[in-house]
Amino acid sequence: MEGIYLEHLVVMVLSLGLLSGALCQVDDGSDNETTAVYIVTLKQAPTSHYYGELRKNANVFKHGVPRNPNQSHNPRDNSRSNRSSSSYVARVHDSLLRRVLRGEKYLKLYSYHYLINGFAVLVTPEQASKLSRRREVANVALDFSVRTATTHTPQFLGLPQGAWFQAGGYETAGEGIVIGFVDTGIDPTHPSFSDDISLHSYPVPSHFSGICEVTRDFPSGSCNRKLIGARHFAASAITRGIFNSSQDYASPFDGDGHGTHTASIAAGNHGIPVIVAGHCFGNASGMAPRAHVSVYKALYKSFGGFAADVVAAIDQAAQDGVDIVSLSITPNRRPPGIATFFNPIDMALLSAAKAGIFTVQAAGNTGPSPKSMSSFSPWIFTVGAASHDRVYSNSIILGNNVTIHGVGLASGTHEDTMLTLVSALHALNNETTVTTDMYVGECQDSSSFNQDFIEGNLLICSYSIRFVLGLSTIEQAVETAKNLSAAGLVFYMDPFVIGFQLNPIPMSVPGIIIPSPDDSKVLLQYYNSSLERNETTKQITKFGAVASILGGLEANYSNSAPKVMFYSARGPDPEDSFLNDADILKPNLVAPGNSIWAAWSSLGTDSVEFQGENFAMMSGTSMAAPHIAGLAALIKQKFPSFSPSAIASVLSTTASLYDNNGGPIMAQRAYANPDLNQSPATPFDMGSGFVNATAALDPGLIFDSSYDDYMSFLCGINGSSPVVLNYTGQNCLSYNSSINGTDLNLPSITIAKLNQSRTVQRSVTNIAGNETYKVGWSSPYGVSVKVAPTCFSIAGGERQVLNVFFDATMNSSTTSYGRIGLFGDKGHILNIPLSVIVKVTYNTTTNG
Repeated sequence: MEGIYLEHLVVMVLSLGLLSGALCQVDDGSDNETTAVYIVTLKQAPTSHYYGELRKNANVFKHGVPRNPNQSHNPRDNSRSNRSSSSYVARVHDSLLRRVLRGEKYLKLYSYHYLINGFAVLVTPEQASKLSRRREVANVALDFSVRTATTHTPQFLGLPQGAWFQAGGYETAGEGIVIGFVDTGIDPTHPSFSDDISLHSYPVPSHFSGICEVTRDFPSGSCNRKLIGARHFAASAITRGIFNSSQDYASPFDGDGHGTHTASIAAGNHGIPVIVAGHCFGNASGMAPRAHVSVYKALYKSFGGFAADVVAAIDQAAQDGVDIVSLSITPNRRPPGIATFFNPIDMALLSAAKAGIFTVQAAGNTGPSPKSMSSFSPWIFTVGAASHDRVYSNSIILGNNVTIHGVGLASGTHEDTMLTLVSALHALNNETTVTTDMYVGECQDSSSFNQDFIEGNLLICSYSIRFVLGLSTIEQAVETAKNLSAAGLVFYMDPFVIGFQLNPIPMSVPGIIIPSPDDSKVLLQYYNSSLERNETTKQITKFGAVASILGGLEANYSNSAPKVMFYSARGPDPEDSFLNDADILKPNLVAPGNSIWAAWSSLGTDSVEFQGENFAMMSGTSMAAPHIAGLAALIKQKFPSFSPSAIASVLSTTASLYDNNGGPIMAQRAYANPDLNQSPATPFDMGSGFVNATAALDPGLIFDSSYDDYMSFLCGINGSSPVVLNYTGQNCLSYNSSINGTDLNLPSITIAKLNQSRTVQRSVTNIAGNETYKVGWSSPYGVSVKVAPTCFSIAGGERQVLNVFFDATMNSSTTSYGRIGLFGDKGHILNIPLSVIVKVTYNTTTNG
């Protein structure tokens, strides 16, 4: 199940420039010199580059079958104060700092060693410069700030009869797989993460070595055989003096709600009752209800977070042995430098891919404009947000027989009973005026009103931008209605709230929120025209408008879905801060992200309308990404030896291109009236399409890419050699040749500039039985396409190379799209989207 709060605009600020409020002052005994946190990487390769293959051989292939099937112990509890920091790598980092900054003051925050070899340190710019000049040091980057960007979706995705059925039912779906969440933490008391709701044994996977941090907010026993790891990372935030341990919880506990929500979407227990505001909305389930959860809290409700903490969280998750990393965080500023791919987070995730970890990231909520994509790298699986077919809506029937549709998770008034409408502005007591309280129309204080006017009637209130900002709340208006014995609430939309799509909001009294300013005008015109006034005094003598509210507790499942939501970020993928286009398709896929019911922290404050509730309805790409993380767990369970790119391939090639009515998937194109501004989705809106979980478990063929392929791609970027060396410790000269993004063996082909003609190769591997495939295609407008061979037979385990020939037939800078389809005689069908941006039919350069 599932709502939109400007997706709590779950975004991550990626800026390597100086950030307001991001610096702190340290008294070194002489001058007050500005200090900041820097992420320092060393030239020596990280641990995973030496031991990644060992981990893969020892663990990854056995994830579906733990070494000791009888293992049932609880994860280790551990206090932060007892952790050892005396590892060999940490000692090397400490030694370097002592030598370079001899006698000077500094504060090392983290030693990274698994995915990147380096450390985070609080120093002055002069000290950072000293470090950058050392031959052991590869890169010094200024830390940057970050902040955050279901009951029905399993049915909409066909899991009960499809993917879960293939896994042996929901009680085994995802078993043995560990999903790591880098987010705002988790509420360990939520039943979605209990380990005692099943009669089946629930062993902790033997390949996982994480711990459960113990604090006052996260006491011993918080973890179990479901929630098997929990840590928090805040060292960078603490150095800035903005961390409040009581408000932000110096523990893995989720004081925001976002992290609990995303974790339960991916791996929450099956069959948990969703009860909100006293109403029951069904039973919730994660995509992989039997998967294990490990939490790495690096974001906080009051300020967001910082990259140094996020990188530490990712590094620890990989070292602990997670199989999948879920990131519902995205940059709202493109990384500087020669390419968007070169930033500490993406580089850490490149090493994670080498270690066999599949990473899912939210696309961002900066759509619908082109090039709004906030997740860039080909080794990261980027997910956009789409709707599903369940909609909650209610309506108000006016006395003039006009029906207005609205939202509100609330009951209706008594059937066949028309109740009097009274505006809050016309029910003030003698002590209150709009002059003394300009926000009185928002119904936040019952003492401002005369109960005699309101008792038994429908109270009309204004929904202003203050509700969006959390300064006014529906909950407080409901309290006002109860105190005044109103029969219900009717909210009209303030005309200044523009481009805001409203989620259904729970109300414990009959109520409705009219989200359209135009419909709000219809309501107010009817209300005002029905007022009777004294001709002399102009005082109201009668409230003549009447209405009844039809309840919004019953869901409607008849909507066309999926459709790409207006806020979901769009391609093409920006290669750099100059907005040059990368030859890589983003997003990779879309998944349910709108109006998602999922678990909520008992002390969560991110959505004021769900404070104190166990579940919340949220919307955004933050909600779409964990859907894919959970579904990836099902794939990893069935195919334990799959590489991250193989998982990405099966999700992409099997994606659906059609909605539930058989028409093309649509994409909303505008904030205002999004359903009136939509057109068929392109690959830059939806990637390969809408996820099809069941088909992904039987893909037939896969496209696979290796770490070396990604390195060859990075080395192919002009001027990248020193940056690649800095981040990876590897020299581009060691690679025989470099490639561009078009030549990566991805399940899509994107060409930013087609200069006359181009031949692109793709290689597929058969993971099924012997099969014969026919190849068909549709060409992008202005491009001639041919594929060879047009038919091939392939045995299980064999590879087949496809040659795709592109010829520009016209000059154009308008993107056009096509597809290649592979149709197997055993029923396997694969779709490969084609995107060509600039087409040039002749060479415009001349010899000088």
